[in-house]
Amino acid sequence: MSSAAEQEAVAGQEAVAGNRVAGDGRPAVAVNGVRAATPLPATVPVRPGPAVPLGAHFHTGPDGAAGTGFALWAGGAEGVELCLFDERGGESRARLTELTEGVWHGFVPGVLPGTRYGYRVHGRWDPWTGARWNPAKLLLDPYARAVDGDYGTSGLPPQVYGHVRDWPEQHVADTVRDDRDSAPYVPKGVVVHDDDDRADDRRPGTPWADTVLYELHVKGFTQRHPGIPGELRGTYAGLAHPAAIEHLVRLGVTAVELLPVHQFAHEDHLLRRGLRNHWGYNSVGWFAPHAGYAASGTGGQQVGEFKRMVRALHAAGIEVVLDVVYNHTAEANELGPTLSLRGIDNRGHYRLRADARRYADYTGCGNTLDVVQPQVLRLITDSLRYWVTEMGVDGFRFDLAAALARTTDGDDVDMRAPFLSVIAQDPVLRGVKLIAEPWDVGPGGYRVGAFPPLWSEWNDRYRDAVRDFWRPGDADLREIGYRLSGSSDLYDWGGRRPYASVNFVTAHDGFTLRDLVSYERKHNEANGEGNRDGTDDNRSWNCGAEGETEDPDVLALRRRQLRNLLATLLLSTGVPMLVAGDEMGRTQRGNNNAYCQDNETGWVDWELLDRPDWRALFDLTSRLIALRRRHPVLRRRTFYSGHAYSPDGLRDLAWFTARGTEMTEEDWYAPTATLGMYLSGRDIPERDEHGEPVLDDSFLAILHAGDEPTDILLPGPPWARHYEVLVDTGRENQEPPPATTTHPADTTITVAGRTVLLLRAVG
Repeated sequence: MSSAAEQEAVAGQEAVAGNRVAGDGRPAVAVNGVRAATPLPATVPVRPGPAVPLGAHFHTGPDGAAGTGFALWAGGAEGVELCLFDERGGESRARLTELTEGVWHGFVPGVLPGTRYGYRVHGRWDPWTGARWNPAKLLLDPYARAVDGDYGTSGLPPQVYGHVRDWPEQHVADTVRDDRDSAPYVPKGVVVHDDDDRADDRRPGTPWADTVLYELHVKGFTQRHPGIPGELRGTYAGLAHPAAIEHLVRLGVTAVELLPVHQFAHEDHLLRRGLRNHWGYNSVGWFAPHAGYAASGTGGQQVGEFKRMVRALHAAGIEVVLDVVYNHTAEANELGPTLSLRGIDNRGHYRLRADARRYADYTGCGNTLDVVQPQVLRLITDSLRYWVTEMGVDGFRFDLAAALARTTDGDDVDMRAPFLSVIAQDPVLRGVKLIAEPWDVGPGGYRVGAFPPLWSEWNDRYRDAVRDFWRPGDADLREIGYRLSGSSDLYDWGGRRPYASVNFVTAHDGFTLRDLVSYERKHNEANGEGNRDGTDDNRSWNCGAEGETEDPDVLALRRRQLRNLLATLLLSTGVPMLVAGDEMGRTQRGNNNAYCQDNETGWVDWELLDRPDWRALFDLTSRLIALRRRHPVLRRRTFYSGHAYSPDGLRDLAWFTARGTEMTEEDWYAPTATLGMYLSGRDIPERDEHGEPVLDDSFLAILHAGDEPTDILLPGPPWARHYEVLVDTGRENQEPPPATTTHPADTTITVAGRTVLLLRAVG
């Protein structure tokens, strides 16, 4: 913005009036070198402005005056007040008198980037019919591009509730309106100046089949990193730092999947226990990067910092995928606070029960957004497009995605639901990576394998099968066979491909990989919920001792199991997802629900890399990823057929017993701890960019989950004449790589107990 335009905008503010109220004493902030003029003018001259786009947009008005257009959908409201705040927290109010198709809008000259604002929305207070308007509550614009402030550190103040939170008769408390002003206690939206600072950004554009996902938490990944300056730890700038990116590049992952970075709020019950919502699945602003992860400031600077982080990751060849929460909000159930959508238009945003006082809860979080309603669908899709086109991200993982596909009455999940249909035809969104968490907590909500083409899914059946195979007991060979080869039983329909399956053994929710082999029971006492939270179905094995131990045999077995799990994951067909820190043995001390552990429990311990045993695990993981990158047969774009395409009878996929014979139907039902998987690189039905057939080496993977060593007869021709050992998880130290070990076909080798062997077929 030019100096002349700045002067004109400041002059415009000197002509402003409204209802001035007591301030909250917050400081002024500057954005892109432009500081909001203070104090705010005495009157707020609202002019007619466009109804689109929604949100607050700084621009030049029709008469050349610089200012900001405001637009808010509040379809059932009787009136909307725009509230502007000066550097001392003083408030000026102005009615938005323009109403177009449910959108209240206007243009205010003189309002600069950096100005903090919110809304007060007028309407009926009638909770029995779902009407919960309360103009005493300052509401956050759901389209705010930046958010400044928080809701308190030791508990939510009672003023942020639309009802009298502490009413003595709690069963009717939500029906008693609280008329105390919430403005001093809530965050404000910040006017942000749109810019084009992504002009030099180059998206990696990694094909799905070549993708290796790495799920990480912005703060948890960077908070303890010794190579990141202290002032940048825990921030977007910290993740953009060369020390953080170096680790990702050395590991070889192609995309980071960031736990929620939309502006979120901490729950009252956590704050009262001295805890915080660490994971961030409690959204309140769907356009704003969470201010708590910004090193540069919270007056709009967080937007530029986030963009710079994306650019830095892209420059290193790493895509950015966001874990997004559009299924519920931080406002919880009818006893929750009034922060934004509830006060804007409760009935227009949430699914309500027949008793409209209550919320339909298909998420386990108190409420469910009503995605069938056009304004909610618009909010979500506008948000998604913004993060792609303006912020530069490459895809999304949708938390509890089944909730977004529920029908009008909410009783069914429909894969032709409006949300999925809109995504499928949107020219921006259909071109990015889309990952569903394909379930919610409502009836019929488990939909693994059911999402339509374009979508990949978190495959929890893969997780469970791999865990079951490597812990003591009789694993289902048919199940593990499907999971290792791309889960064709789930995804081979409608044009879907193996990369529809996002394979994972661990995720943020549950044990870390190290804890999976160290604990058989959850240990969540630090969460303050009596160890009742978190799943009891962990499918874990502690290798002979619960938790930390000094027993060298137990520790050696655990490290071997970690190598087995990582090798299984990275040799499976589909898209592998690692969790930050698993590659170097991160532990949460048995906590399988560390959502509220914003401390060393929830942060990556980088000192592990200084220990030879854990450094060796990192080196193996990096080698496996590099092996996957070099060999297209390990990252196929099409499903295996199991058929022979040549006269010699060589199949593109074959399964072998320890006897060296192909698996029969009877073998698939027989109890065994050993499985051989042959992957033919000669029969890949793909062509390269020059139209030539894709050819690769062929491999025999042997997975032996038994405690004792076993003899394996290596299959002879046409499968191979010799076999070279590339990976042997029975070896404690994987670096430097062992000298090539060659075994003739039709000979017997001994495989150590609990070992993965990967052999290259020769001849």
